[in-house]
Amino acid sequence: MQVPINTRINQRSYELEVDARTTLLDLLREKLDLKSVHRGCEEGECGACTVLLNGKPVCSCLVLSPQINGAEVLTVEGLMKDGNMHPLMKAFVENYAMQCGYCTPGMVMTSYYLINTWDDFTEEDIRKGLEGNLCRCTGYTNIIRAIREAKKYKDAGYWW
Repeated sequence: MQVPINTRINQRSYELEVDARTTLLDLLREKLDLKSVHRGCEEGECGACTVLLNGKPVCSCLVLSPQINGAEVLTVEGLMKDGNMHPLMKAFVENYAMQCGYCTPGMVMTSYYLINTWDDFTEEDIRKGLEGNLCRCTGYTNIIRAIREAKKYKDAGYWW
């Protein structure tokens, strides 16, 4: 069954017809060609498909497309500005916070949420905040370092 939805994805408005059974993950990857959203476990366990829905991280594999009617969705592509990487993305690169890169978009989106939500945080807070995002390569040390550096960028006003 096709369902009409109106939504905003990466600051752009969309009027779409979607199959009621289509996940947000499939809508973003297949219909809108937003490839930063990675398909992982498809059970909400790995976080590779994390996007922000109305400002909060969700596993897009667990959200049905009709649920985003009237909502705002943000992906890694939406963090880009005039073709430039967001300071958070730069912090990930500068701190070698990725190896294979599969978990990186989900980590970036969750980190973006944490930095924009918390005034201050410890390493333990970051580890707790990232619990839904699994990385099999880095051991999280560089990811945590990148998040701390990105927080400094935000505090210095270098953020959008």
